Amino acid sequence: MKKLTLPGKILIALISGITFGLLLSCIDSTLIKQTILIDGILKLLGTGFLNAIKLLVAPLVFVSIVYATSSLKEIKQIGRIGLKTLIFYITTTALAIILSLIMANIINPGKGVHIDIVTTTTDAVTTSTSTNLIDTLLNMIPTNIFVAFSEGNVLGIIFFAILLGISMTLIGEKAKPLVDLFEICNDVLLQVISLIMNFAPFGIFALLASNFATFGFTALIPLLKYVLGTIFTLCLHLGLVYMSMLIFIGKLSPMIFLKKFMPIFSICFSTASSSAGLPLSLKTSEKQFGVSPSVCSFTLPLGATINMDGTAIMQGFAVVFVAQMYGITLGINDYIMVIITAVLASIGTASVPGVGTVMLTMVLASVNLPVDAIALLIGVDHIIDMCRTPLNVAGDHICTLLIAKSENALDEFIYNDLKTSKQTD
Repeated sequence: MKKLTLPGKILIALISGITFGLLLSCIDSTLIKQTILIDGILKLLGTGFLNAIKLLVAPLVFVSIVYATSSLKEIKQIGRIGLKTLIFYITTTALAIILSLIMANIINPGKGVHIDIVTTTTDAVTTSTSTNLIDTLLNMIPTNIFVAFSEGNVLGIIFFAILLGISMTLIGEKAKPLVDLFEICNDVLLQVISLIMNFAPFGIFALLASNFATFGFTALIPLLKYVLGTIFTLCLHLGLVYMSMLIFIGKLSPMIFLKKFMPIFSICFSTASSSAGLPLSLKTSEKQFGVSPSVCSFTLPLGATINMDGTAIMQGFAVVFVAQMYGITLGINDYIMVIITAVLASIGTASVPGVGTVMLTMVLASVNLPVDAIALLIGVDHIIDMCRTPLNVAGDHICTLLIAKSENALDEFIYNDLKTSKQTD
């Protein structure tokens, strides 16, 4: 019998957690229900899992961004291609977060819903969103990096991480031991995430069961709007941004692209990991899209590291959802900060399942929204993760095709030949 995968376990935990919680909500409050189950076992498993995720935010942000920034030394060697790639990825990510904020304010997934997931945070939340933009930008420059870590000043951590990464790049070969060290640290932290994610089914079951046991069906409707709204926005970004670029800039057929992209879509959808689809992406880009290896061997691995449009869309939608759920009005300064933070977070987001949720805590913190609110979102995150990962990888390929064509490194005969989509070698 085939062993059940982690995504399968999470899906089972998601369904069973909601079901168990709804059943508990129909039972009158008793010692067993409230003290032993909700405030005991479920709180231990759910809050413990949530704390483990929050524990990784500062070190993961710091290490991953330093490593990603220091790895951009290839831009010096590739020059023009590297600059085009970086501009494309940053631009589309900014468009993605702006689109998600607009759609979230149209759909209003958390409007009229007031769910205090952690009641102790309520007082701190209600007076949180009137920070001056200049002061917020100044807070990105910490006077003491250790204080920034201890206070959870994620924007300050990002600023220092980028400075350190750029400096390592400029020093060159002398900094290689330090780059190697950060690569090792990055791998170790990703392994820590993998270990924590092994407990995700238990944590997700407990978080959902506890929330639905307390709030019943009132928690189900906004989650449904959140999930469907986010998925709709992902599709909208694919059509409005990516396909339009392919048509009007690349002068290439989107139907041919989508047909040849389907095998990669299947892998990314099932694994929820950009890295898992990278080997097939490199092969498909060269053999079926007709892109020169000199282009795709740079743009695709870099895209798997820093191009996270789907994650940015999720984060934008989640910010509006949480703000509306707590009855908080976000100002223009807050939205600007969300855009800046989400773009930076997407650059630092590793291409493995579950990391987007960790980075979401950083985006929420940037506008002083309660980080603990992800307790309600984390249970359905895997569904969204499975949908946003193929969008991320599709963006990598669109970027690769456009840059390859601009560099005369695209064989359009191979791209337009549908017979290549049936080849396996």
